[in-house]
Parts: sequence; C-alpha cells; structure tokens
Amino acid sequence: MTEPIDEGAPYWVLHVDLDQFIAAVEVLRRPELAGKPVIVGGRGDPTERAVVSTASYEAREFGVGSGMPLRIAARKAPDAVILPVDAEHYGEASGAVMATLRAQPGATVQVLGWDEAFVGVRTADPEAYARDVQRAVLKATRLHCSVGIGDTLVRTKIATGFGKPQGVFRLTAANWFEVMGDRPTIELWGVGSKVSRRLAGLGIATVTELARAELDPLVAEFGPKMGPWYRTLGRGEGERLVDDTPWVARGHSRETTYQVDLADPAEIEAALVELTGQVLDDVAAEGRPVIGLTLKVRYAPFLTKTYQRRISETSDRGAVLAALLGLAADRIEPGRPIRLLGVRAEMTMPDDARDGHTPTRSGW
Repeated sequence: MTEPIDEGAPYWVLHVDLDQFIAAVEVLRRPELAGKPVIVGGRGDPTERAVVSTASYEAREFGVGSGMPLRIAARKAPDAVILPVDAEHYGEASGAVMATLRAQPGATVQVLGWDEAFVGVRTADPEAYARDVQRAVLKATRLHCSVGIGDTLVRTKIATGFGKPQGVFRLTAANWFEVMGDRPTIELWGVGSKVSRRLAGLGIATVTELARAELDPLVAEFGPKMGPWYRTLGRGEGERLVDDTPWVARGHSRETTYQVDLADPAEIEAALVELTGQVLDDVAAEGRPVIGLTLKVRYAPFLTKTYQRRISETSDRGAVLAALLGLAADRIEPGRPIRLLGVRAEMTMPDDARDGHTPTRSGW
C-alpha cells in the first residue's frame, strides 16, 4: 500500500465491483475470446429458454444485457460467443477476489455477491487506497475492478457506476446533489422501476425532489418504514460503517424455466415437489424452521406473478410441502401454460444475525 493505516484518519467506505465479472472469468480461461462479444447464460444454447447472466462490453455494444432472453441476445449479436453458466468456477474466482480484499491493510470487508463487496478503511487518501486495491486484485486474479468511494454505503455503491470500467469515483455529501440531484429516482440503489413509477405518481421524478419530499405522502404510499427510507435514499444517507458480520440467509429459493410449458396439473405438482425438495435440502443445512413460503409462477408467454403465505413455524418437510401445494392449488390459474416455477422458504432468524437490510433491486 502507499501508506500505513492511520487509526486517526477519516473512515471511508469503498465499493469494489468486478468489471463484467463472469465474462472476464471466461475470457481468462479462453484467451482467444479477448476483444470478442461474449454472452454467458443458461446452458449456452440460445434455442433453449434461458436468460443472459452477463455480457462482455463488446456484446453490450449490440444492446445485449443481463436478464435478456438468450434467443434475443443471439439475434442482437449474431457473431457473439455464447457460453454456459459455470457457477462453481465463478465462485472460486470470487473467493480469490474476496481473500485479496481481506488481505488489504486495515480493511473490513462486507461481501455483497460474487462480484462486489464493501470495504471499510481509515485512510487519509481513499483514492490512493482504491488504486492499490485495484492493483492487488489484478495481480492476484488478473481481473479488473472499479471502485466507488463514499461516506455512506448508498453513496459508495452508486459512485462505482461513475467509475466503470476500471476507474475510481468519489461521491459524498459534498457532491451528492451536484452529481445525482437531477437524475431520475430509478438511478438510486434500492429504487426499481415499480417504485420509481409510484414516486412519479406522487409528483417525484428526480433525486432532489425525493430528498425534499414531504413525509406524509411517502408514508401513505409506502408505509411508515419504507416511506421515510426512500427519502433517506434521496439524500444519499444511511449506513456509514461496513459490517463484516457473516451474512445469514433469511430464506432459500430455487426456480426452473421449463423448455416446454407445463399445463398438466400432475406435471405442475411434480415440478413443485421437486423444487420444494431442493429448497428444503438447503433449509435443512441451516437448521432453522420455516415460517413463510413464496410461490413464483411465470405464465406463457411472460407474465410473472408471486404468491405468499405465512405458515406455522415448522421443520417438518411434509408440512412445508403440503402448505406449498395448498398455496399452488389456491393461486395457480388452471389451464394456463406455465414456463417457470419458483419456490422460496423463509426461515426464522437468529437474534444476532445480519440478514441484508441494505437495499437491492432483487425481487426474489
């Protein structure tokens, strides 16, 4: 590092985000793909139902993005190399990155996923520290990353987007409104398309408007907890310290996209039994009882609905399966073809657990 860690120095939050992580990992083991459009998704077959997990920058120039159906991505970038997802390999690469971050002087590391983490550190020069982190990750893993710098987790996470690729950007209270004020609320971490539309219905379109909004309309629209929280997001405020307490999953989920639509009730039930069994295997490893279920159904051609049910606390697999099948019988529309099913089981939480209240855009 460029400097020893000074315990009296200011505390900074860094957000380290691997650039095009999955595609970059694939290029490392297939160097001949460097500079070519690369798409990773499903089993690598665009004729099957699957979505893009990631796309290289070269593929993104054709309009390919994560979550796009693989067949559409293949049409947009006909010369792209399409590869299957290799989760085990990506997990190994991620582990090497996180180990490198934890080895940095004075670093407290909070992992957010395969390709990103918060790093808390006391330093007089956060930009220099960030550049040293980038060099350390590149040397250890041959992967490039971008680093956001901030005084809250929210500002830091958003800052990274301004630094991509391979850059460093600082976003604090001092320049928050200069950088973010006129931007639409959907650009806030934790505000997705549905929330932004609901905010627009209140006459709130920009970050500044959200930051200055009256609380009463927000509470009426989003409730006593989330209403104030969205205004807090508009101001870039929130948590200021990186927490390396091991993350504890609130629930486990599995989902499957079927290559042929399910329509027969017996097929649907068999699919739900299989998915629930997989989820309960994951739950059993946690040793905590189930208290809630979510059923995700994507009807053909592409209408997704989720249904939830609270259940009495139980570790009995038969009771959980019966509750899930009961939920399906009550809510699944009979005779309507299904292309995807998902099952999620929510568990009780330990009293001292950190379960990820940091905002995300995930809906599952």
